[in-house]
Amino acid sequence: MPKISEQRRESRRQQILEAALACFSDNGFHQTGMADIVKRSGLSQGAVYLYFESKEDLIEALADDRHRREAVLNSVAQGARDPLEGLKALLRVYADWLTDPSGDRRRRVGVHGWAEALRSRRVHARVVEGIDMPRTIIVALVERAQHERLLRNDIGADAIARTLIALFQGFVLQVVWGEDIDVDACMRAVDGMLDGLRTAKTNNKARPGVKR
Repeated sequence: MPKISEQRRESRRQQILEAALACFSDNGFHQTGMADIVKRSGLSQGAVYLYFESKEDLIEALADDRHRREAVLNSVAQGARDPLEGLKALLRVYADWLTDPSGDRRRRVGVHGWAEALRSRRVHARVVEGIDMPRTIIVALVERAQHERLLRNDIGADAIARTLIALFQGFVLQVVWGEDIDVDACMRAVDGMLDGLRTAKTNNKARPGVKR
C-alpha cells in the first residue's frame, strides 16, 4: 500500500481530534466511547486506532493541542517591556477567548477535564500542566513588577497568580453554563484589583494632580 504523506497524516489526526472534541463537548468523557468518536470522524475503526489507542490518548492529545495554542498566546505577555502592561495584555487575551464562539467546545471540554482530573491521574497531570504554564508566566511578570517597585511586595507573586487564574476559571464556568457575562466590565474589575496592588508611587503616577 502507498504511504500517506505527512500532511495527509496530520489532516487525519486533526479530523479524529475534532470528532473527539465534538463528542466530549456534547456528552462528556464517561458517556462517550471510542465507537462514538469513530462514527463522528467518518473514518474506519482501524484508521482511528492507528492514531489513538484509547479515549485517554485522545483526551491527552486534545490537552496537548490546547497547551501549544496557549503557549503562543502567552508569548504576547513575555515580550512586554512593562510587566504590568504585559500582565494586562495576557489577561485580555484570555478574556477575548471567553467570548470567542469558536472556542465553545473547547471550553466545555475543559470543564469536563477538570471533573475527570478528580479520578484520572493522567488527566490530572495534563490539567495541572495547563494551569502551570500561565501561572509561571504571571508569577514572572508579577515578580518583575515587584522588583521594579510597581506592585506591592507584601503579597506573594504565586498567590496573586493563583488568584487571577481562579477568577478566569470561574469566568469559564459561567460562560459554559450560559450566563450572560459582560466580559469588558469584568476586565475593568480585574484591572481595579490590580490597581489596588500598585505601590503608592505608581498610583500617584497614574493619577494626575496627586501630590508626590
